[in-house]
Amino acid sequence: MQQAQIDRLRSSAIPAQQLFVGGRSTPAIGEARLDVVSPIDGRVLTTIADADGADVDVAVKRARQAFEQGSWSRAAPAQRKKILLRFADLIEKHALEIAVLGVRDNGTEIGMAYKAEPLSAAGTIRYYAEAVDKVYGEIAPTSGDVLGLVHREPLGIVGVIVPWNFPLMIGAWKIGPALAAGNSVVVKPPEIASLTLLRLAELASEAGLPDGVLNVVTGRGASAGEALALHMDVDVLAFTGSGAVGRRLLECSARSNLKRVHLELGGKSPNIVFADVPDIRQAAKVSANGIFRNSGQVCVAGSRLLVQSQVYERFMAELLEATARLRVGDPLDLTSDIGAISSQVQLRKNLDAVGRAEEQGAKRLTGGEQIRTESGGNFMSPAILADVTPKMRLWREEVFGPVLAVTRFDSEEDAIALANATPYGLASAVWTGRLSTAHRMVRAIHAGVVHVNTYGGADITVPLGGFKQSGFGRDKSLHALDAYTDLKTAWIAL
Repeated sequence: MQQAQIDRLRSSAIPAQQLFVGGRSTPAIGEARLDVVSPIDGRVLTTIADADGADVDVAVKRARQAFEQGSWSRAAPAQRKKILLRFADLIEKHALEIAVLGVRDNGTEIGMAYKAEPLSAAGTIRYYAEAVDKVYGEIAPTSGDVLGLVHREPLGIVGVIVPWNFPLMIGAWKIGPALAAGNSVVVKPPEIASLTLLRLAELASEAGLPDGVLNVVTGRGASAGEALALHMDVDVLAFTGSGAVGRRLLECSARSNLKRVHLELGGKSPNIVFADVPDIRQAAKVSANGIFRNSGQVCVAGSRLLVQSQVYERFMAELLEATARLRVGDPLDLTSDIGAISSQVQLRKNLDAVGRAEEQGAKRLTGGEQIRTESGGNFMSPAILADVTPKMRLWREEVFGPVLAVTRFDSEEDAIALANATPYGLASAVWTGRLSTAHRMVRAIHAGVVHVNTYGGADITVPLGGFKQSGFGRDKSLHALDAYTDLKTAWIAL
């Protein structure tokens, strides 16, 4: 990846985008369109179709036709594997093009976007392709005159709604196992970051995925998203995003056909540093990246920092130094460590969170201001606020921006109480040199993921999901296949 290649791709024109339904780009039934505004400079890149319920209905019907026709749903696992591997290869082949397209759309720094979006998506598709002919049904331990078989079958039509921070990576976490299991899929991308998923669908078709098996319908959540959630012929809905929308989707399931709903709803993850941290400088560096990369727009971001009193001053000095070294800049410049905030709305929310925390008594140590205003884009300096207490909104509520809440603790019991003082339970981290402390904290923290002496980096082989109001969906690993398959029992008298 070279800067010259990136600059060449960033200057290319992006044509007006259509829906991708039934194996081809197709216009929406209505004529409504949405501007695609780049967070890098505030300019309109292109437009996307603003689909409504009628468009969603067409996409679901095409998906159902493909499913019932059986060229994918009843294909031999080895045949599905072959096409999915070709699909993964095509994503890799076009990785830089896709990464630049995504950065222009949502502002993630290119170094992270390249690995986390197309390369991660390709790896995910390849993982489930390899798994598809290695997952077996069961033979029950019955008496000799009966044969009990447990078959795994695809559910049918999978609706996927993904967020704007990593639409391709998170989309692949759901699309990969859904396709591998034999389902047809209808994706509703985020209206402010739809371009890469439209390109993904084109590549799937090029790889040989039958028409109608993967469809992408762009538009607003309140129209296209809700129509998908309410559709009577969607069998399962997979969603990553806010708690408010997650609750709405559960209501839609109850109001429609009781479709299964899998929710990953973000978090307010604690990052806990004990006095016996093995390498305080490394821990500070990783902790800074754990909250500030992608401008804090990461669901598992370590947004609450708990530091034991004995090392508080030393650790904070290292943290401030590590943060100061992070360069906020043009996300398509390879020298930038942090890119743009996804939208003006999100930028204002971040700035308001900092101001409110100060009003409630938190002490701002650095950052928390809009910067690079001359660019026309949405940029913010990383904010660190100390003396944040569990009574403050900044301790309890997800900001989804480069805003770190810091407090100190004295004992392990204090750390556990502070860590769990949140309605969320997605991720967490513990820094300690004692294995016994690490094991106790893994059990005590109410979170779906507990990192030890690191933050982030868990790959496709392990599940990602949360406790409490972080939802109950599980992406990644072989466990994700459970969300997109059903069990059928055959009880055969011999």
